[in-house]
Amino acid sequence: MGTPEFAVAPLRGILDAGHEVCAVVTTPDKPVGRGQKLSQSSVKLLAQERGLKVLQPESLKNEGFIEELKSFNADLFVVVAFRMLPKVVWSIPTLGTFNLHASLLPQYRGAAPINWAVINGESVTGVTTFMIDEKIDTGEILLSRECAIERGESAGELHDKLMIIGSELVVETIDAIISNRAERTVQSSLITGESTLREAPKLTKESGIIDWQQSSNQIHNLIRGLSPYPCASSVLTWSDKAIPVKIYSAIDEHSIDANPAIPGSLKPGEIESDNKSFLRVGCGKGSIKITSIQAAGKRRLEIREFLSGIREIGLYKFN
Repeated sequence: MGTPEFAVAPLRGILDAGHEVCAVVTTPDKPVGRGQKLSQSSVKLLAQERGLKVLQPESLKNEGFIEELKSFNADLFVVVAFRMLPKVVWSIPTLGTFNLHASLLPQYRGAAPINWAVINGESVTGVTTFMIDEKIDTGEILLSRECAIERGESAGELHDKLMIIGSELVVETIDAIISNRAERTVQSSLITGESTLREAPKLTKESGIIDWQQSSNQIHNLIRGLSPYPCASSVLTWSDKAIPVKIYSAIDEHSIDANPAIPGSLKPGEIESDNKSFLRVGCGKGSIKITSIQAAGKRRLEIREFLSGIREIGLYKFN
């Protein structure tokens, strides 16, 4: 059971390991774009390529859907980046239902663990498999594997690393369960204090608005954590002009060991540029250099190309 690209590698891994997949459950096709052409999930595309039966229920509580699930007599359900399952579904298979989560549980429970780990400046994250229960991301842990978050790494880059590690962990978990070697750890036994338990709630538009009063490190982490989607955002303003922008990548100048002499005279949101190749922005502490940006209604541009299309950038300010 899965939908986005993150769930594709685990499905492929299961198949390549020789396990029998009796069906794939994914979201219904959705109309997208001006032409309202139906878009199929990444998981459905792989399932069709491999000749697998695909179920796309509108409701996970639909009686016909549940009866069809039961008819497969599956030993195990595997869930990767899907929806919250009702008990009537996850309790069907004889060996239970487990989920792959992109964090080291119990840390970063929720919908956006990869993004929030980067936004919060973590240096290590990972993937965890756990048995599904009646709450979200709280079930007994089966296996986990760590993954370093490299300095400057975006959420998109981390996503791709975790997808590969996660696919390996899913196959390892299946093998452990069917051979009766899977040990289970209650998550509450790993929590040393609720105050240290970080959550990963669903991202909102407000999540990405840059507060230029924050430090360059915090702003840089936000930009990395929301790239390539949904992106950190701000507004370039000058006189009566206001240009909404998305910022895809930047450099936190105060994190560069080789260049400790960084100018610190810019106020939060103030801009310094040569109008050709660099765009520096002041933060509450320090400054960042934007390297990739997209103005509303335009395509993503490297900073040199962006500056060639806007006059007197130094008169603008980020709000």
